[in-house]
Amino acid sequence: MRVFSCLVAIASAAAAKTSLISRRGALSAAAAALAAPCMPARAADEELIDVYFGCGCFWHVQHEFVEAERRILGRKDSELTALVGYAGGKAGAKDGKVCYHNALQVSDYGSLGHAEVVRLRIPPSSVPEFAAEYAKLFDENGNRPDQFGDRGLEYRNVVGLPGGTKSPLAQAVVKASIANGDKLDFANGKGDDPDARAVAFIMDTNTFPFYQAEPYHQFHDGFKFDENYPNSYNGLANALLKQGRIVDLGCPNGMIGIGIAGL
Repeated sequence: MRVFSCLVAIASAAAAKTSLISRRGALSAAAAALAAPCMPARAADEELIDVYFGCGCFWHVQHEFVEAERRILGRKDSELTALVGYAGGKAGAKDGKVCYHNALQVSDYGSLGHAEVVRLRIPPSSVPEFAAEYAKLFDENGNRPDQFGDRGLEYRNVVGLPGGTKSPLAQAVVKASIANGDKLDFANGKGDDPDARAVAFIMDTNTFPFYQAEPYHQFHDGFKFDENYPNSYNGLANALLKQGRIVDLGCPNGMIGIGIAGL
C-alpha cells in the first residue's frame, strides 16, 4: 500500500542506526520527510496494524485510548480495540498464558519480564495521532501519572510497533512526542527493559507480541479516586467477553482479591 511504501522511503532517507533515539536532532531528516505530503489521507481500506503503549498502570491508559479511538477514528463501542495486557518480556508466555500477579505465581507477568500495556488495532496513518495521545499522558518532566507510586519493570514506558525502531513508524512516534512537549527519550527495546523515567522503549511487536490480560482488568476504573468511570464504560468488558473479543485464558484471580492488587 502507498502508506507503507512512503514510510519505507522515509526510513531509507533517515537511516539512523542507534540504540537510543534522541528527542532532539537525531531525527531531523525523518522529521522533514514525515512533514512532506507523501503521507496520504486515511484510506477506508487501509490495512490495520497492532500497536501497544505502556505507561504505568494500564487501567487509566486504556480509558484514554478508548476515548482516542472514538475521537480520532470515530469508532463506536462495538468497534473499539483498546485492550489491556502484557508485553515486552523475553520469556513470552508460560503454559500458554501470561497472568497478573497471583498468590499461586502462575505465569506471573512480572517474572516473565512484561510491562502493562494497552493494545490497539489502527491504520498506520493514524499512528502519529495516537502517539500524540501517548505523549500527553506524561507531565512536562516526563513523569507518567503514577511515576512515584507504581514502579518497576512492570510499569515501564513502552511503545510496540511492527518492526520496532527499524520501522518508519518509530520516527513518527518520536516526531509526535517532540511536537507535544519533547518530554521523552526513546530507546531500542531489547526485552526485560528497566523502568527509566522519561524514557520509552520501542518494541518490535513481531518479537515482543501482546498478551491479553484477564477480563477483570478490562475497562476498569483508574487508580486515582477521580477516575471512577461510568458504568457504560465498565460494562464494555462483559459485552466484549460475550462477543469473544476478550478471552478468559484461565489465569488465577489477583494477588489478594481486592483493590489494586487484583480484583
